[in-house]
Amino acid sequence: MSRHDTGGYRGAGLKLLSKHGVSVGDNINVGTEDGEMSGILMPRYESANEDYISIKLKNGYNTGIHVGKIKSMKKLSRSEPAIIAKPPEMAQNKSLPKIALISTGGTIASKIDYRTGGVHAALSASELYASVPELANHASIEPVVLLSEYSENLKPEHWTMIADKVVEKVKSGKYLGVVVSHGTDTMHYTAAALSFALQGVTIPVVLVGAQRSSDRPSSDAALNLLGATIFGLKSEYAGVFVAMHAGTSDDAIACHIGTRVRKNHTSRRDAFESIDATPFALVRNNTVEMQKSEIKLTKRSEGNLAAKTKFDDRVALLKYHPGFDPRLIEHAAKVGYKGIILEGTGLGHVSKECFPALKKAVDTGLMVCMTSQCIWGRVRMTVYDTGRDLLDIGVIPLSDMISETATVKAMWALANSKDAKKVMQENLANEISKCIPI
Repeated sequence: MSRHDTGGYRGAGLKLLSKHGVSVGDNINVGTEDGEMSGILMPRYESANEDYISIKLKNGYNTGIHVGKIKSMKKLSRSEPAIIAKPPEMAQNKSLPKIALISTGGTIASKIDYRTGGVHAALSASELYASVPELANHASIEPVVLLSEYSENLKPEHWTMIADKVVEKVKSGKYLGVVVSHGTDTMHYTAAALSFALQGVTIPVVLVGAQRSSDRPSSDAALNLLGATIFGLKSEYAGVFVAMHAGTSDDAIACHIGTRVRKNHTSRRDAFESIDATPFALVRNNTVEMQKSEIKLTKRSEGNLAAKTKFDDRVALLKYHPGFDPRLIEHAAKVGYKGIILEGTGLGHVSKECFPALKKAVDTGLMVCMTSQCIWGRVRMTVYDTGRDLLDIGVIPLSDMISETATVKAMWALANSKDAKKVMQENLANEISKCIPI
């Protein structure tokens, strides 16, 4: 980036910066009618309002300032080209147990450019390891960069890539656990996908992410990664898990079953919660504390890995709402979808206006399943006439299966079974709870 980079600013913002000789990446002081603030001038987002400038404050957070409120501006230090130092080589203790670290991208794999103040998804698995030196006290980490994507860009084909790489690591017999760093937005989808694709896995496979990037003082990246690693090393049980903050403080990392977890908050560090279940374990003070759970998992090395890593993406997740247009169901059938997961109301309902479209879809061979848009509780379609009518049409109830998990399972079942409708009603990876905790 050049010394006089305008960073995409236009209009009033560009005129202001030019007047004061300020470039993106400069450390500046800005005086407004409300007081003064200092920070690094950030680039302008393409869609941002031209009448604002953005600066990164010392606390790591960004703020926008309207040009009309700025009374003074002063450059505190000059912008210089960034010098990206190679992360220091970490001396590994080869006598420690091994963990495979597979990097796919996301906030946990982001870093700050200290010249511009911007955060980029550019941190490799090697840099992750170097940035959390505490890991060297517990394990010999063997990192690999598989993907460098924000999780909203991942598709079922990427689930197959991740699953195949995990299978490679498991079958090598070298590792006590596999940790997968992942963006949080769709991490619960990938966790469900791996849970179905890797049934019988013989070691823990732990997905981990971060709600806040490493440039923020409140970042959860390092502790989540450390907690995931310790669980991968010390858990007595195998399976697919998600490891994230258990609360807003830093005292514990919760390890959730891969098919029973959901992201329930946009930004809190404890955004991930187990649904109709308790977290399987907590990692606290470098130890694994098992929680009371009705879920029974296979102990290490006692499973028999049966990897089925293909997915059929011709599945639609449709959320019912008042005014829902049944033509959406007809369209899904028309364009070649093989399955529909309905997120119905309450115990599993949609309006009677949807009945003809659903009957036509089912009669043509489309698999239609029902979940609830309620976060907790089971679908029970025998309680009211609406539910019984839907059962008569051929809609398949999915008990307390999470809608996102059901969508992933349908993609997996269609790709790996000759009778996907039967498979959808079977409890394969703890996606259906035997009992719901109070």
